[in-house]
Amino acid sequence: MNWEPWTGCYKISEGCTNCYFYGPHAKRYGQNTIQKTDKFDWPIRKNAKGEYNIKGNKILATCFATDFFLPEADAWREEIWAMIKQRTDIEFLILTKRIDRFPVALPDDWGCGYEHVNIGCTVENQEAADYRLPLFLSYPMKRRFIACAPLLEAIDLTPYLDGVDHVTVGGETGREARICDYEWVLDLHRQCGEAGKTFWFKNTGSFFRHDGIIERVNPFKQTGRAKQCGIDITDGRRLF
Repeated sequence: MNWEPWTGCYKISEGCTNCYFYGPHAKRYGQNTIQKTDKFDWPIRKNAKGEYNIKGNKILATCFATDFFLPEADAWREEIWAMIKQRTDIEFLILTKRIDRFPVALPDDWGCGYEHVNIGCTVENQEAADYRLPLFLSYPMKRRFIACAPLLEAIDLTPYLDGVDHVTVGGETGREARICDYEWVLDLHRQCGEAGKTFWFKNTGSFFRHDGIIERVNPFKQTGRAKQCGIDITDGRRLF
């Protein structure tokens, strides 16, 4: 379940080159226009009985088609934090490429973090990992994960895994998508296994190199194709 309180974004690194946002969301709202959506207050909306429309025990992916820490959204973020704090019965996932803005965008009572908030840092290559992850690990948060998506090359996460709970990996989707090599995925799987971290191979991307053969994978079948590989490490936990 996705919650996009605002929309619009702009590219900041290699992982953004073929971003899926520059599609349906861009056509509806404008690709570089940062503005509130009609779902801004979605988590706290109630029905006629006074019950929340979104029931508890859900996972709510927040700002997966934009970025939670965009400076253009600074004026709205305090309201969002208040809603998140109100819904402690929901697990919020917040994913960002702008982790350097984390310390300037926190609520006053953040402390060491909220128990029901997972912060995810996206890294697409080694350069992004080596810049973003030391920052990511230096900030206070109770739950954190790494998203290697879109995975553009082999990445060594071993210096950073002690400080995170989970790693998600996915390929790039689209006609111009870059290849996702299964050997890169397997290497990340090995790193997570050795570090005792959960691991989810989320999707293959549109062009998936497996055993030296490049498969073209339909967008609607990429998650299923990744699951066929059978390499997720769940440890009996509910993954994202």
